[in-house]
Amino acid sequence: VQLLESGGGSVQSGGSLRLSCSVSGYPFSSWCMGWARQVPGKEREGIATIDSHGDTAYSDSVKGRFTISQDNTTLYLQLNNLKIEDTGMYYCAAQGGYAGAWCRQQTFVHKPDFTYWGQGTQVAVSS
Repeated sequence: VQLLESGGGSVQSGGSLRLSCSVSGYPFSSWCMGWARQVPGKEREGIATIDSHGDTAYSDSVKGRFTISQDNTTLYLQLNNLKIEDTGMYYCAAQGGYAGAWCRQQTFVHKPDFTYWGQGTQVAVSS
């Protein structure tokens, strides 16, 4: 399984970005995919997930501002109304064989427990 993120960049507070994650070699019929972010000195946090049933979940910090979606081969994260505290490295992640409650939990556990990770794309929000 290979995950490759793109779409990061620099934006002013209140602006928008769209992150993409190209997915290849993913053979699972039941799955969970998501986005996590990490800032220096802090643990990686899960912020949005989507599973093979189409159910989505968000952390409180991004709910109402970010939207996760996917098509056959690409996972997306639309980031709207960006805040300075959204600055960080954003990672795409995937897990086969899990959906439902496990997937939702990845938005509020201390460390998202995905098996597969991308290399990350940087988002910088300035005032």
